Amino acid sequence: MSYRVLVAALAAALLATGCSGTSTGGGGGEVKGKVFRSAFVTEQGKPRALVEGTNIELRFTDDGRLLASAGCNQMQGPVSLDGGKIAVPDLGMTAMGCPSPELHTQDEWLSKLLRASPSWRMDGTNLVVTGSNAEIVLGPEAPATLEGGTWKLASLIQADSVSSTPAGVEATIKFENGKLDAKTGCNDAFGTYKVDGSTITFELGHTEKSCEPDKMAVEKVVLETLKGQVTYKIDRNNLTLTTTKGDGIGLSK
Repeated sequence: MSYRVLVAALAAALLATGCSGTSTGGGGGEVKGKVFRSAFVTEQGKPRALVEGTNIELRFTDDGRLLASAGCNQMQGPVSLDGGKIAVPDLGMTAMGCPSPELHTQDEWLSKLLRASPSWRMDGTNLVVTGSNAEIVLGPEAPATLEGGTWKLASLIQADSVSSTPAGVEATIKFENGKLDAKTGCNDAFGTYKVDGSTITFELGHTEKSCEPDKMAVEKVVLETLKGQVTYKIDRNNLTLTTTKGDGIGLSK
């Protein structure tokens, strides 16, 4: 082979590699702080069906931990992503009773795969995890946005304590193009909001009917939160609104 032909062949190979969109896992910067959910699973070269209504979820935290789920129990532990390997030597798992044997089997399958230090790589925006006889292709989870859809009240935050909403009490908030529509647990609230960085400023009005004590108690916290300026934070499908006093509410989609 002539020198020119050899150089041309090497250039073509390098160009093909650069355009493939696939990168071998390195130190993990590509996945830290992100959540991935399974799109396709194979075992021994054939599709592996997951239990209906479940998926495999891998969350790589900014502080170096892996949180994993296959539909029932939660797994977690410190993770190393060096050398294109997912190493979780101290992977722990909750011992919650699963509704079906199939869910338990699926948990054990994922736990065994992760404990065996599978390899990982990025294929575009997808994460590909490959074990000795199985491969999982996972897509990135898009975090919820403030606008679009309805947020449902999940918790009440008062000082340094968090409590769930009383049974039978429901409250929702919908943000849309600067206008807010809310069910506060008893009454309806409506008005405007303005987002500036990580803060939201509200101007609201609301109806004033009386309800049961539990509903009125929830409404008081909600209305106090939706007054003036608050700090907001979105973590995956969870929204936290916090007042300058440290009180607030937690919502989810």
